Amino acid sequence: MKDQNWSRRKFIRSAGLGSLALVTIQYSCSSSKKAAQAQVAPPAIQGFERDNQIVANQAPWKPFSDRKLRVGIAGYGVCRFGADFGFQNHPNVEVVAVTDLFPDRCAELARVCNCSKTYPSIEEMVKDDRIEAVFVATDAPSHAKHVIDALKHGKHVASAVPAVFGSLEDADKLYEEVKKSGLKYMMFETSYFHEALYGMRKIYNTGGMGKIVYAEGEYYHYMSEPIDSYKGWRIGLPPQWYPTHSNAYYIGVNDGFFTEVSCQGMPSIINHLKPENNIYKNPFGTEIALFRTDSGGTARMAVSWDTPGDEGERGRIRGEKGSYYGKYQGIVKDLPDIGKPALPPGVPAGGHGGSHGYLMNDFVESVILDRTPLVHVAAALNMTVAGIVAHQSALRDGELMKIPRYSV
Repeated sequence: MKDQNWSRRKFIRSAGLGSLALVTIQYSCSSSKKAAQAQVAPPAIQGFERDNQIVANQAPWKPFSDRKLRVGIAGYGVCRFGADFGFQNHPNVEVVAVTDLFPDRCAELARVCNCSKTYPSIEEMVKDDRIEAVFVATDAPSHAKHVIDALKHGKHVASAVPAVFGSLEDADKLYEEVKKSGLKYMMFETSYFHEALYGMRKIYNTGGMGKIVYAEGEYYHYMSEPIDSYKGWRIGLPPQWYPTHSNAYYIGVNDGFFTEVSCQGMPSIINHLKPENNIYKNPFGTEIALFRTDSGGTARMAVSWDTPGDEGERGRIRGEKGSYYGKYQGIVKDLPDIGKPALPPGVPAGGHGGSHGYLMNDFVESVILDRTPLVHVAAALNMTVAGIVAHQSALRDGELMKIPRYSV
């Protein structure tokens, strides 16, 4: 199934955003009359909201190096992620090559990124010695394979979520390759720069939370029909195989991890979420995971594809010194400014609540300044693997299961 054959009506229905399709009206005037001409913009995918881009009243962004990181970008599918994180706009980046398996998409990605060099596959692109870093925005089942291949060719790597797709073995392979290579790896988990989570993390790091006693994360994305995808990988996708948007509301706050999980799944009335209709044999449209945390507390993390209404990615936390439910309430009064800093001129904050540009900028700085990226390999795998084990628990009627832990 090719995503360029996607039906607009089906897409709007599956993304749950039919009522939010953008309609722009352009008026042209002539000497005789005024004619109204309507243009319907492509429907937005849930998560591409450009709001919540809260920037503190801080100093403008300051250049930190004259160096330009030479980047290759792989993937320009339905989400257009290859270009949407804005590498092509960063003053410290040169996009030297792009690739997509579909020639028309590859050409469009090159145009958008102002890049003349294209490759027919990521396997060919990573052989290019000019490239220092690769952004992997390919299909989710291929993330681990493509990241490992790029690392083996000496490239720093950023990838879209999740880090691995349903495989504990791939998680171990990715972790070992990152450690062995000494190169940077970062997963672009967008919740890290949502306004609420960004504020939670700053307050936690300055002592405003204390130990986290309880956390909640929710990723609700109604898909009565799956968003189109390469080889149909989204059809029947187990909810907890795509867990990072919710799990970030603990791990993204304190850089912690989950130790055990009991997860309950609910059979779905939606056809592609019935086990006989998907390659995963997945029967669940909703999975609710109850985790034990490394801080001695508890976390409830929910992922759901089959519950219409009230969609989004959000979370809440309660700590020994304070809680964050839309705002901080607690015993600590001297709180940090929780606004986001300025981005480089020309770099938009982007989608998923204004997170794309910040994630890209953090990765670029981590390579040029030789520091650990914010969503490093351990955080990426701790978020992702917890969901894989949670799905196993759901298939076993909530059996309590141990979760592997990764460390920097």
